[in-house]
Amino acid sequence: MAAGLALAAVVAAGCSEVPIIGDEAKPPVVTITPADGTGEVKPEDGVTVKAADGTLTDVKVTLKGKEVKGALSSDGTTWTSERALVPNSSYTVEATATGEKSKTTTATSSFTTLKPAKTFGLQANIPLSGWTVGVGMPIVITFTDDVKDKKAVESSLRIKSEEPIKGAWYWYTDRQIIFRGKEYWKAHQKVKVTGSLAGVKSAKDTYGTKDFAINFKIGSAILSSVNTDTHRMVVEIDGKKVRDVGISAGNETQYKYTTTSGVHVTQEKENPVKMVSPGLKPGDADYYEETVNYAVRISNSGEYVHSAPWSVGSQGNANVSHGCINAAPEFAQWYYNQSKWGDIVTVTGTNRELEYDNGYGYWQKSWKDWVLGSAFDAPFTTDGTAPGADAATPAADAPSADPAAAPTS
Repeated sequence: MAAGLALAAVVAAGCSEVPIIGDEAKPPVVTITPADGTGEVKPEDGVTVKAADGTLTDVKVTLKGKEVKGALSSDGTTWTSERALVPNSSYTVEATATGEKSKTTTATSSFTTLKPAKTFGLQANIPLSGWTVGVGMPIVITFTDDVKDKKAVESSLRIKSEEPIKGAWYWYTDRQIIFRGKEYWKAHQKVKVTGSLAGVKSAKDTYGTKDFAINFKIGSAILSSVNTDTHRMVVEIDGKKVRDVGISAGNETQYKYTTTSGVHVTQEKENPVKMVSPGLKPGDADYYEETVNYAVRISNSGEYVHSAPWSVGSQGNANVSHGCINAAPEFAQWYYNQSKWGDIVTVTGTNRELEYDNGYGYWQKSWKDWVLGSAFDAPFTTDGTAPGADAATPAADAPSADPAAAPTS
């Protein structure tokens, strides 16, 4: 009897030492893409880190000692880099995941991105950093080469203004893109434009290698209206009418001497500037060569607001110029001193419409058509939002045609 009890005790003791299946927690598994040692990585593929049987608790991707930004999924299992990688560069990745019973796994990867066959970048921009411009100022970006993947490039551009507006990019050519708002900028604020071009694939085997930033200011709102029927020019600054003067516009004896109607945006100003009749040479009928003072350009077809002491008697009464807005010397000098790139001069009263691509006549294109010039067919808000984030909003139509070329007086 005692022996039986002893045997039972031995059997019971033996059963208590049998391990329970599934009692041991598994360590998480961390997968990094690109894998360690990978070369010729496509910049647009970025970096992805995933955790199985756990969540990511730390991910550090570095390029030349600087951390690369990324985003973690809501469930904590996937981390992706925020933007494309820089071509011809070496990256390191270290990622840690935590699983059941606080078990952790750390994985690392070092890889290099491809060296592109061709590169592209920023060639020119208007306005320049440090400029103070008017409320009608566009942003014109010109690239070094034609862009085929316009969505990729456009989505890398950001605009952040202190007073956000709705606007859209417009691809004027394959290498030039222009921003215009649905409405004018708000006056007296700062604007920053950034282009995260490094790693962006613009065409076959072509990548950006360098980012850019442009910082400028919007100054006072100078809005001028010119009525060629009443021969008056009215200037408002920040909503207050400050000048109302007589002017003389184009004499309309020929189409080329007709001042263009529409929304003009001021450009450079010169004092003095030489104006020569377009397409004519000395000895030709109607040839002229004039040196004028206090000239503010309002189109690329040769239209200026400028001093014209020779036509003071006609200013306020008749249109006698070759297309420019003739003004008295005192007013011309005053306007010249106020003027900056991006101010507005709206002309009414003639049958010749300003072409949308004559100078900065971009306000001549309807908002609906302007938005359709975006790769996304949609506007965005200048609060740093990516292009294409908002739905397009149509507006009233305005005419467009081809630009002319030479200065007139």
